[in-house]
Amino acid sequence: MKKLIVLLLLCATALAQPQRHFTFTYEFHVNDVPQGQPIRIWAPLASSDAFQTVRVVSMKGDLPLRQTRESEYGDRMVYAETRKATRDRYDFAITYDVVRRERHVDLSRAALTAARANAFLPASREPAPARRFLQPDALVPITGQPAQWAAEQTAGKTTDLDKARALYEFVYRTMKYDKSGSGWGRGDVLYACDAKKGNCTDFHSLFISMARSQGIPARFEIGFSIPPDKHSGEVVGYHCWADFYLRDRGWVPVDISEAWKHPEKHDYFFGAHDVDRVQFSLGRDVQLSPRQSAAPLNYFLYPYAEVAGKPHANIVSNMSFADMK
Repeated sequence: MKKLIVLLLLCATALAQPQRHFTFTYEFHVNDVPQGQPIRIWAPLASSDAFQTVRVVSMKGDLPLRQTRESEYGDRMVYAETRKATRDRYDFAITYDVVRRERHVDLSRAALTAARANAFLPASREPAPARRFLQPDALVPITGQPAQWAAEQTAGKTTDLDKARALYEFVYRTMKYDKSGSGWGRGDVLYACDAKKGNCTDFHSLFISMARSQGIPARFEIGFSIPPDKHSGEVVGYHCWADFYLRDRGWVPVDISEAWKHPEKHDYFFGAHDVDRVQFSLGRDVQLSPRQSAAPLNYFLYPYAEVAGKPHANIVSNMSFADMK
């Protein structure tokens, strides 16, 4: 009976959350395919979790698509292949019905259990063990300059929450949201340390690096921003964000680049993600399913293809959305 009451309370809380309901179309074209060559194609597949409910409305393509899931992060994807390409262009489109809910952790409360933080997470989307999110990624070291900064910023802090807040504030005041020049957008922490500018990928990679160096698990999530001031149209860019883990609260969301762009929401984005987004995948250095021939992907949001075992670059993507009435 006690478990039933807790579940009902959690469901009521979820229903009361601010939410946004929209369709999202993920369309892509693999161009300049050499005929007669084997080609393999992967694209991320958005899925339901604690903070979004996703339903595939339609899925079509010039090759049959099958759903797969990689084992490290639980990321879902679609996969297509042919042993001999018969055309120089392959087209695909997936349309989703998405309900995105606000994600908010009340950090003023004494405790929030990890069970509550992940209450609605289906077994198929359970996160990788927290210890994976203490390890470095190819572009996210946990030693050197970011670790030194982290030690300086957390000196005298006794709780992981206080340490994470100090790191959030450091990245917020140190980084500048600036996509000029080259090097930004890869989540290269050493670039971020040197340039002190970049986009959301760079902001959150620096935060994740510093948190992990302090023994605080932190993870990278990526998807698309949905324009808050429009009801339909093209989605022109991706967005990424981060979580850090507290034993008494579970995963806590942060969005430092959005806080930088909207200073009036500085406090809100330490412990919250808004509804104007859809998540597609989790993690860095991603091995696809079935595994690609080339190196792991830095992150997985856009389609990826290999021709005769080598990466194929000429892929054009078009994303769009429409709010549901």
